[in-house]
Amino acid sequence: MKALFIGFLKDEQGQDLVEYALIVAAVGLALITTVNQLSQGVVSLYSSITQDLSSIGATAQ
Repeated sequence: MKALFIGFLKDEQGQDLVEYALIVAAVGLALITTVNQLSQGVVSLYSSITQDLSSIGATAQ
């Protein structure tokens, strides 16, 4: 039984899969953070453009 447990601890067959899963999770988290920051910048830009166009329309009348 002890030999079976030691053999199980030394087995590295599934180690690569776990490492790849952790890498994919880290990349996914970085992408989500980047897209979130980028979307906030785009919303701010469109809001600024909308306000500028509204003020131009108000002064033209």
